[in-house]
Amino acid sequence: MNGSAKEPAGSGLPLTAVTVARWRTFARTEAGSAALLLVAVAAALIWANVDLHSYEELWNTHLSVHLGSYGLSLNLHEWINSGLMALFFLVVGLEARREFDMGELRDRRWVVLSLIAGLSSMVVPVVIYLGFNAGRGSVHGWGTAMSTDTAFALGILALFGRRLPASLRAFMLSISVVDDLVALVVIAVFYSTEIHLTALFVALGVLALIVALRLLGVRSGGACALLSLVVWVALLESGVDPVVTGLAVGALVIAYPPPRGDLERASGLFRLFREQPTAELQRSAVQGLTSAISPNERLEQRFLPWVSFVVVPLFALANAGIPLGARELADAFTSPITLGILCGSVLGKIVGIVGSMAAARAATRGRLRPNVGWGAVTAGGAVAGAAFTVSLLIASLAFTGTDLNEARIGILATLPGAYAAAWAVSGAIGLLPAARRARALLGTAEPLTDLAVAVDPRHDRVRGPDEAPVTVVEYGDFECTYCGQAEPVVRELLADFGDLRYVWRHLPLNDVHPRAQLAAEAAEAAAEQGAFWEMHDMLLAHQDALAVTDLLRYARELGLDEETFRRDLRRHRGARRVAEDVDSADLSDVSGTPTFFVNGRRHRGAYDIASLSEAVELARQRALAGATGGAFGGASGNASGSAAGGGGTGAGG
Repeated sequence: MNGSAKEPAGSGLPLTAVTVARWRTFARTEAGSAALLLVAVAAALIWANVDLHSYEELWNTHLSVHLGSYGLSLNLHEWINSGLMALFFLVVGLEARREFDMGELRDRRWVVLSLIAGLSSMVVPVVIYLGFNAGRGSVHGWGTAMSTDTAFALGILALFGRRLPASLRAFMLSISVVDDLVALVVIAVFYSTEIHLTALFVALGVLALIVALRLLGVRSGGACALLSLVVWVALLESGVDPVVTGLAVGALVIAYPPPRGDLERASGLFRLFREQPTAELQRSAVQGLTSAISPNERLEQRFLPWVSFVVVPLFALANAGIPLGARELADAFTSPITLGILCGSVLGKIVGIVGSMAAARAATRGRLRPNVGWGAVTAGGAVAGAAFTVSLLIASLAFTGTDLNEARIGILATLPGAYAAAWAVSGAIGLLPAARRARALLGTAEPLTDLAVAVDPRHDRVRGPDEAPVTVVEYGDFECTYCGQAEPVVRELLADFGDLRYVWRHLPLNDVHPRAQLAAEAAEAAAEQGAFWEMHDMLLAHQDALAVTDLLRYARELGLDEETFRRDLRRHRGARRVAEDVDSADLSDVSGTPTFFVNGRRHRGAYDIASLSEAVELARQRALAGATGGAFGGASGNASGSAAGGGGTGAGG
């Protein structure tokens, strides 16, 4: 779960426990993985400059794997670059597919725009590199200047935090996927020695088989892993860099929110195991729980820590070690190779991305435009100038000796160069007046909406001013302990933001909370007497006491007409109203509680005060930019809104 809760005062946790918790939170972020990557780069540079012989000797050590008469023999450098890095590209493919299925890329216009920007962000750096190296033997290394490193780009983006919009991450990810696909094709076509067509056709055939199995509904992870390994070996034998296997396979793994039916089935299987704790029922319960989560999320959860904290740092350690003496640096920064890579990456990415998106918007008369502001687009172009992983792969194929060292120095120089350019852009945006700054960051494009049924003050249970620029909708369950934990956070939000509107919608999880339905009907019975929010607060304050006698006691304490309240409960008068909320939850793919929507966008992440406040503030900024076109979700049914950031869903109650 992204985002971190504030450490409560007087929590009683020892300092060491607090330190460990903070370290774990840091380690889960892109900033944490980027920091480790920088440590690996520094370690490689120190090692290579202290003892270059031992550095090169280690990575040139051969490791062979034999299966019968067939065997593979690669050095450690090749195993890392072509083998382990396939896992890195697998995670990139998984993230891109999730954005395509559930995130910003659901707007297919944004997919087209990302494709245009991604291609342009590669062409312009290549042109700049060719300008520096025209007529020289180094011209064939043009591929080193065109690629963005996903890990470093997202890490740099994370360092800017709230200074840049959360939706810029999806922009960077989509650009990076296009970048990686094209770069891998370039490696295969221009930097592979000899292509063996038979092995290549085998790889393509097995990849088509994986696609067919997916279309037929076969979800066997073992079968997919085995077939992916066959594709990897076949590509290796064909002469094409096999890292493309990971990207292709990851892009095939679908993502979807947990269906409520699957969650109810999983809870039923768990109850059976609780009643009869046998090994067979244990396996069924585990399988039921596992199948409720999309394979995309399961795979990313499994591989992301290894990729972030083992694979990519190991790649950096194996590839970044180059001599950096005064003479080498002086030669490099007068070399057309180094200057072509540095200028192509840092300047060419900005020109390519901003220029192509502006041209696309002009050519389509505004139908194609970014879902962030032009200031954020420029900052994204600056961040995209960070080159590392794929550029080093191409450099190792295109150059040798001194030329290779100069190329590596140029690639490493793009990292501080990209950060400095992004810092300058974000700093310039920060000097603008509030309204212009909001437009520069968030733009005026109509954002995607996740909330299927817009808020209607005449029907919904609403707290706060009708004309508030930000509306927070919570789907909740009065028996859900997580909803009880979120209630003080909601109260603090309402106190901190005077222009916030809060909506409660019922989602009783009857399969795990047997008293939730009646509690929801009790709140509606109280609403008939004008006391919905008083009963709402009472129920969440006493979640362990929701029997009929308790509900009647609460009605009495609130001064309601007890006989009328009792009759409404007995006749289930509120059941229809509760069912309407449940139906609206199904339309919005809500399956757990609490699930929050901020101006129509699902809040993915923690629901502590820091995370929700950040989401609300982002929505306010979008309203300030004029993107929402008025108060959200009023009687008009306008459901525009703001992305809430983060990386999870509402926790199941």
